[in-house]
Amino acid sequence: MSGQPVILIIDDEPIARATLEALLSKEPYQVHFAEDGMDGLTRAVELQPDVILLDVMMPRLDGYEVCRRIRADHALSEVPILLITALDDRNSRLAGLSAGADDFITKPFDSFELLVRLRGVTRLNRYRRIAEQRHELETLHNELLSAYDETIQGWSQALELRDKETKGHTLRVTQKTVTLAQLSGLGEETLKHIWRGAMLHDIGKMGIPDAILRKTGKLTEAEWQIMRQHPIYAYEWLSPIAFLRPALEIPYSHHEKWDGSGYPRGLKGEEIPIAARLFAIIDVWDALTSDRPYRPATEFEEAFQYVLSQSGKHFDPQIVDLFIKHITEL
Repeated sequence: MSGQPVILIIDDEPIARATLEALLSKEPYQVHFAEDGMDGLTRAVELQPDVILLDVMMPRLDGYEVCRRIRADHALSEVPILLITALDDRNSRLAGLSAGADDFITKPFDSFELLVRLRGVTRLNRYRRIAEQRHELETLHNELLSAYDETIQGWSQALELRDKETKGHTLRVTQKTVTLAQLSGLGEETLKHIWRGAMLHDIGKMGIPDAILRKTGKLTEAEWQIMRQHPIYAYEWLSPIAFLRPALEIPYSHHEKWDGSGYPRGLKGEEIPIAARLFAIIDVWDALTSDRPYRPATEFEEAFQYVLSQSGKHFDPQIVDLFIKHITEL
């Protein structure tokens, strides 16, 4: 929030308005005036002030009623109201509090006391508004992230409709990769990027012709050359989207291998991002232990032995150890 705090003074007495104007003229406030209760309500809606100084004894509409109406307006319900009144008895104060006033300044008021009260209440109110705005921005941000993530799920579902042999694969590997990442000690923010990356791990296959993607027989070397382009396609499509750049590690690098024999860049060891190393073992495990149109699922023990045999070759040895330790939790 920028600019000076806005003070609205609602008082029917010209002398009182002039006194307050003189007192506040050297202070860092925007001061506005209303000459009666009805005008005050209109000005309050227009200005959305930081503080309202409200006289009690006014014709037509007294300060108590003005206060009640202000509190009934959702946009003004939290604005601090200081009642300025010559009435100093208990019943008058109770009536003011009941109407929604926050504090009282008794006429004739002490100038120093008034300034100190105003400084305190304007500061607190602006902090409150800043906090509300921050909360609103966070809410909008979270809603936007939720919309993005729903879009990601839609892309993933579209790919699975096209590549029917992997139905359900994406959700399974995403859940298991996030769990394994949690077990490895990665933080919440990183887990969000891993979730998105896993959901989009094969998005590059949208660029692979159906004749290759849906071929039931063995691919030729030429066809494999085309198939191996899908991580590059993923990088080219997703990297211009700033929101998805932190999630690119899995779509771009999940076919890299620990020994450097993978693709598309031939990364080796810890050159491969940790997210991609975690995902790789889950991806292979799911492929082995799931039924496919061209073969039944591999038996657990055989799949287990295969993963062990690829430690230090395809997979990061430390991640193999972690996977084995927690295999029943995945």
